[in-house]
Amino acid sequence: MARDTETYPRTGLFLKGRLRHEMSARDKAQLEEVCHEVSLLPASTRVLHAGRRCDRSMLLTEGFMLRTIEQDGKTHVVGLQVPGDFIDLHSFALKRLDHNIETLGRCSVVYAQHAELQSLVENNGRLARLMWFSTLLDAAIHREWILKTKQLRADACAAHFLAETWARLELVGLAKHDGFVSPLTQSHIAEICGTTPVHMSRCLSALRDRGLGEFRRGRFYCRNRDGLYEFGKFDADYLYGNADIDLDEELNP
Repeated sequence: MARDTETYPRTGLFLKGRLRHEMSARDKAQLEEVCHEVSLLPASTRVLHAGRRCDRSMLLTEGFMLRTIEQDGKTHVVGLQVPGDFIDLHSFALKRLDHNIETLGRCSVVYAQHAELQSLVENNGRLARLMWFSTLLDAAIHREWILKTKQLRADACAAHFLAETWARLELVGLAKHDGFVSPLTQSHIAEICGTTPVHMSRCLSALRDRGLGEFRRGRFYCRNRDGLYEFGKFDADYLYGNADIDLDEELNP
């Protein structure tokens, strides 16, 4: 497992910290073979436009991406993707997405053509279910965002988002023991939490004053993780870290 990113450089982060242990060597090799088209993407690039037909899906290997929706002349952030996320597997079934995918800083992705994915899932039921699981994770995170923006004040919502991002990066081995580094700005966090950049600046200052972490130029530093979790009402169960999910034998090819 520790050498997966060396053996499978394009797909080694997929489901790391979750169900990677359920993937056989055959599963990993087949996924690596399908994800063979590598692309380096510049910052602030709209990679996928809402409504456009898709014939391939991408796995994020380096960097961060945003899901966005344009409405009333404004771009709204509705999702954050981190390395290891198979970002638009939804388009394999839907062929079109109702939102945009944009880079947040420079990114690296690998593409899998839908025709090749079709052949893969038809012949490997276990891998098909694991890929389905990855899309369900996106849905779980989306539901939690909706709940927290309704349930919490902006400062607690920011605490929840920072705790979640820290936990997600930790699952794929990209967090630090005292926080994380990202291209996120206060404006991004404000948009995600449904408030203004000016108010979010006050909220982040309040978190710092409470000893619950400091966010500065994309770097989040925290020495009181338990306190951050408590204030932001963060419970990581919906992220399914080290998930113990039974993959029925009948799904094996």
